[in-house]
Amino acid sequence: MKLAAFGLALLLVGSSAPAADKYAGPRPPKPDLPYLLHADNLVPTESTEAKQETRRNDTVYVVAGASSPARTPLAEPIFLFASDKVAPDSLEIYRLEVKSGNRQIVFPEKKKDQPQPLRLSVTRLDEKLYRLEVNERMGLENGSYSLTPAKSNQVFCFDVY
Repeated sequence: MKLAAFGLALLLVGSSAPAADKYAGPRPPKPDLPYLLHADNLVPTESTEAKQETRRNDTVYVVAGASSPARTPLAEPIFLFASDKVAPDSLEIYRLEVKSGNRQIVFPEKKKDQPQPLRLSVTRLDEKLYRLEVNERMGLENGSYSLTPAKSNQVFCFDVY
């Protein structure tokens, strides 16, 4: 009888699958806002709305100010993103040009001349928690950048220095 109970206990312990490792790092305090990951510190990106203007045959998106308060020294920045309403795979990253004290990006009328988003990989870490990584061969040059959901004027800006 004792042997049968021991066998049953061993069977129950042996059949329980090990739990998957849970993400134990820092977590963004606000959803739908990308945070730059600096070791265990999270730096919120600058969340704003780009103003859309039409100039000649171009569409120009303008963000006020010559630089962002969110800054990173990393040429290949990593972001943590807690998704609620914004799908992480809808985010695109673009370089912004500083002109007349503002940051901007120009989308010409001709499709072949359109700026292309930089490469960004998305990895799921936990339920609704994602890691976004810039995957450019040479990294990002110093300058201003924006993460933006596709087909939206919402922008999350940061500078590489």
